[in-house]
Amino acid sequence: MGHFFNGMAGLLNHIFGDPVRVIRASGDVETIQAVFRRDPIEVAGSDGFPVLIMSPTLKVPQTTRLAFGDVVEPSIAPGERFVVQSGEPSPSPSADRFVVYELELEP
Repeated sequence: MGHFFNGMAGLLNHIFGDPVRVIRASGDVETIQAVFRRDPIEVAGSDGFPVLIMSPTLKVPQTTRLAFGDVVEPSIAPGERFVVQSGEPSPSPSADRFVVYELELEP
């Protein structure tokens, strides 16, 4: 059944995502397409139960890996920088499922 969902995360990211500049801990810089949210969101935890994330989040297809300490600059939040704290993959069986990264506003 996983094949039914293949490509959905990429499609949703293309429709709802915006450019986000990523500054890796290594110093490398790249621009990715991702869905940035400031408002609290509910995601499925690893046990399948809902988890409420109160901090800003960045949702990217799992093919785009972010690491703790990477800095992101969403184009829809000009002048603001956020530090990646943790990531939680979606329980979707899709090969390109989303990973939701919790962010912290850089002081």
